[in-house]
Amino acid sequence: MTHASLRIALLGLAMSAGAAHAAPAVQAAKLYQANCAQCHGAKMEGAVGPALADGTWIHGEPTRANLVKLIARGIPDKGMPAWSGTLSATQIAALADYVAPRKGGAKAAAAAAPAKADDGALSGFRLQKGFKIAVYADDVPTARSMAVSGSGIVYVGSRKAGKVYALIDENKDNVADKVVTIAEGLDNPIGVTLLNGALYVAEISRIIRFDNIDKSYAGKPQYKVVKDDLPTDKWHGEKFIKAGPDGKIYVPVGAPCNVCDKEDEIFSKIWRMDPDGSNWELVAKGVRNTVGFTWHPVTKELWFTDNGRDEMGDNTPSCELNVAPKPGMHFGFPYCHGGVVPDPKFGAGRNCSEFTPPVAKLGPHVAPLGLTFYTGKQFPAHYRNNLLIAEHGSWNRSTKSGYRISLVTLQGNQEVTTTTFIDGFLQGENAVARPVDIAQLEDGSILISDDHGGKIYRVSYQP
Repeated sequence: MTHASLRIALLGLAMSAGAAHAAPAVQAAKLYQANCAQCHGAKMEGAVGPALADGTWIHGEPTRANLVKLIARGIPDKGMPAWSGTLSATQIAALADYVAPRKGGAKAAAAAAPAKADDGALSGFRLQKGFKIAVYADDVPTARSMAVSGSGIVYVGSRKAGKVYALIDENKDNVADKVVTIAEGLDNPIGVTLLNGALYVAEISRIIRFDNIDKSYAGKPQYKVVKDDLPTDKWHGEKFIKAGPDGKIYVPVGAPCNVCDKEDEIFSKIWRMDPDGSNWELVAKGVRNTVGFTWHPVTKELWFTDNGRDEMGDNTPSCELNVAPKPGMHFGFPYCHGGVVPDPKFGAGRNCSEFTPPVAKLGPHVAPLGLTFYTGKQFPAHYRNNLLIAEHGSWNRSTKSGYRISLVTLQGNQEVTTTTFIDGFLQGENAVARPVDIAQLEDGSILISDDHGGKIYRVSYQP
């Protein structure tokens, strides 16, 4: 390209950008209402798609350049079309200006930027206004799932540390005074749950039980083996467990692979059993690897996250949020991913319509793990009976995704919006924390475990 033609091209780009910036607000508003309001709400409050006026963004920073790219290319795995074939570059630029913070008239709601954490060491975390985050417990290596007893003791499983911990807040100042190791030398005991005063712990191939745990945790208590015939596979072999409202222990067995057909075996399913390990029965199938489930506080239906397969590129397939209102439902793996993407190998001869679609597609490679319905009264009312999800974050994506706590608001069993509740766990491309599980304390604050930093954080709200 000659210098003259380069100058002409740059002048053209400048003129195009200038035209976009100069687009009348009324024209941009009409473009938004005609093309975007159906999914994102007439006032950007969110509908099928996420809110655009709450100051938090799922897909990168809301800069003009990023918004232009997102609008033009779309986000296929989340159902957002590419608008480059429908709208002109000038129209796309006008839309980007309209929805970008501090640009369009609809940005009054977004003018209040997310509050910074009030602890200097946590200043990189971004929270919504009124919320604050602090370290509840340090020195909890590879902290994974959590269970809170009626007396306020927080039990934590671990990964490679092979330990189970008890966190004790003796003076009730919302900071753990002690981190007590209950057991060690276990095989990736990530799953912990409480039932009838006993602590159940899931290793890779067995489930053990510590009876009367609140009174015995400090004395290296003995355990009983409840079940010891689970698969020994390491790939997706770690097991999150939880006691259900029916008094049974729920146990997932993940796929021993990235993608493989184990339909006729124990893998890729959620199971349940009686507290003594008997009456092993199927709950859900077609589940690649769930590392978090919970029950709706009103309907008592089972909700769970599922990690999507790898090696299909940066942007597909999506990880999932699912609901199983009855036993025996099939959620697609390995034949269909994210409810819409046939597997290139195992999808032949199958149709995604055969399987139960996810309630929400959470994004590719975000690795959603623990989740909880918020039932407390400390947070604002719109959090109540909606889901908080810990997105552990991608490990094999060229640009990292996840690394946040997301909020999924629901109407019945339908997703209304999925927005960011807390981010900043990823700073640039460097992970400073990787959220794993979420647990609620009696006062309505929540705890977040971080297996990267070996910490437990407490998030509270004060208007």
